Amino acid sequence: MGPGSVISDFVISSYTPTISALLDRVNNSRTIKEEYKGMLLVSQPKTPGLSRLPGTTKEAQLVRKQLKEDVSCVTCLNADEATLERVISEMESHSCIHLACHAVQEGEPLDSGFYLHNGRLELTEIIKRQFPIADLAFLSACQTSTGEDGLSEEAVHLAAGMLAAGYRGVVATMWSIKDRYGPVVAENFYRELRKYQTSSGSKPEGISSRGAASALHHATKQLRESLDDSESSLLTWVPYVHIGL
Repeated sequence: MGPGSVISDFVISSYTPTISALLDRVNNSRTIKEEYKGMLLVSQPKTPGLSRLPGTTKEAQLVRKQLKEDVSCVTCLNADEATLERVISEMESHSCIHLACHAVQEGEPLDSGFYLHNGRLELTEIIKRQFPIADLAFLSACQTSTGEDGLSEEAVHLAAGMLAAGYRGVVATMWSIKDRYGPVVAENFYRELRKYQTSSGSKPEGISSRGAASALHHATKQLRESLDDSESSLLTWVPYVHIGL
């Protein structure tokens, strides 16, 4: 490797929590009906009782702008629009979801969840739905792929829970992310994902998890190259990981 190079310049990383999760997705392909190929964008800039995340509104706007040409159905729920009832209902009719909000990993894994306007959307509620149309989930929240030290199974985390709920590909984070750079990574990711899905020369039908690992690889590389070599900069782009297919 040359000066300034890192291993991520040469490989595209993707992870799986268990071999059975990978085999399940390889052996059980699915076709999603056209009417369900859509994106649900959830942003929580001022969740009651928690610190503000003003960058989440900008993040949702940038993602929507990236998708407007290729995705006919984009539903945006911002601030008090993103209630527990509304989000879980919309997840049943959108194949992809982007969550820009606070999240928590609990010692009891199924109690972990995402903070919405009127409460916490817990994994137990998500998993029991087993969304048959689920495809791609981008978890733009802190520590969504971090296990709990007190658990014997380190692969029990929010991202793995989304796979268990039926999502085939999940973008998650290993530790805290910066509100300032969340929108940058998200915008770059969806731009690269659109490039990947149009590389065959045909316009994609909506958006999907196909090529998500590659898109995240290039998105984080672009951010890394715009920063210096400090430890603070390293902690800005390193947390993002792709899990699934």
